[in-house]
This record gives sequence, C-alpha cells and structure tokens, in this order.
Amino acid sequence: MYFSSENFSYRKLVVYQHARAFNKTVYILLKKFPVEERFALCDQMRRAASSIPSNIAECAGRISKKEKLRFIEYAQGSLSETMCQLELSFDVGYINKAELDSMDEKAIVIQKLLSGLYNSYNDYHK
Repeated sequence: MYFSSENFSYRKLVVYQHARAFNKTVYILLKKFPVEERFALCDQMRRAASSIPSNIAECAGRISKKEKLRFIEYAQGSLSETMCQLELSFDVGYINKAELDSMDEKAIVIQKLLSGLYNSYNDYHK
C-alpha cells in the first residue's frame, strides 16, 4: 500500500492542531527553565506534551473502535500529566501565573475536543 500525506487524516483534526500548538508552547516555556532541570522536569514534560498529539495521530491510524478510544484516553492522560507538571513548575517559580493560566485555557480546549472525539467514535461505532 502506498502512503501519501493525504493518508494522514489526523492532520485535519482540530484537536491535533491544538495539541501541536500546545506542545510548541510547552517547548517555548521550557527554554526559561534552569539548566539543572534539563534532564528532570523538562525531559518529563517534553515527553508528556509531545505524547498528546502523538496519541491523537496514533488514534487516527487505528482501525478498531477499542484501539481508537484507548489512544484518545492516552492523549487525555498525557494532557493531565503535562498540566500537573506545569503546576509544579509554577509552584517552584519556573513559570508565572499568567503562563499557567494560559496553558490551562489551552488544555481545557484540548480536553473538550478530546471528549468530543471520544464520543464521536463511541456513538458512531456502536
């Protein structure tokens, strides 16, 4: 089977586009963190944040409803993990309240979109 960029339907998903933007913002914020966090909190947060769009893409590439739903759940878990790490970063002064609030707003949008995607697969594929 030949694969072209048209085969990657996840790129058209609004939730994927938001997750990519969220991930990029996390990377930008991490540039402000102290060097000693490079292999600790920064590494963990990078992996969690990049897991959000990655799991959305993985969901779109799966065929079975059960697998699609599982990868949406993984994306939701990674979103929660990233927000927890952002809160911890705020607690120790690496990010400010405005940055945390902005990320929280972005996360809420992604959370709602993930919920909608989950429900669409769950309702449509009964």
